[in-house]
Amino acid sequence: MDYQTVYFEKPGPENTDETLRIAGEWSDRLGIRTILTASTSGDTGVRAVGRFPGRDVIVVSHVHGFSAPNETEMLAENRGKIESAGGRVLTCQHAFGGIGRAVRFKFGTFETEELIANALRTFGQGVKVAVETALMAADAGWVRTDRDVISVGGTESGADTAIVLRPANVSRFFDVRIRGILCKPWNF
Repeated sequence: MDYQTVYFEKPGPENTDETLRIAGEWSDRLGIRTILTASTSGDTGVRAVGRFPGRDVIVVSHVHGFSAPNETEMLAENRGKIESAGGRVLTCQHAFGGIGRAVRFKFGTFETEELIANALRTFGQGVKVAVETALMAADAGWVRTDRDVISVGGTESGADTAIVLRPANVSRFFDVRIRGILCKPWNF
């Protein structure tokens, strides 16, 4: 299989269009019809549904209350654009957050899921995000755990990482299979 990873010099939103282009190219090449993308405000999600018409585009947002109690970060206008273009928006508990993060905030110690998140960050924040969104989508029943997906993540804003992986439910995390890294930042 002729397989090459594209490396961006640095992370950031300036890589979003190229990351989505690469994800689409590999979606066509591998026949993968499900593309996940993380999106906080919804900007990347809007770009993804525009880039991938006819595919199952799942936009995974931050959990409600992530930045402040009773607030959501995804703009209502962007959610509407994503959904009217046929995409779906998944808002649920972060796979590597949750109760472990509450323990860290309260007692200043890390729990298992945050240790795993930090281990994945050794490949870059976008890899961690791409794996986490796939776990979240599997737990919601939005992706199957016996089919590969393309998952797009980023570093702070925009998209700079795309991977092919076989998702798993969080309770079966070690069944995740990262098939390939399509693109990511070299310096992070």
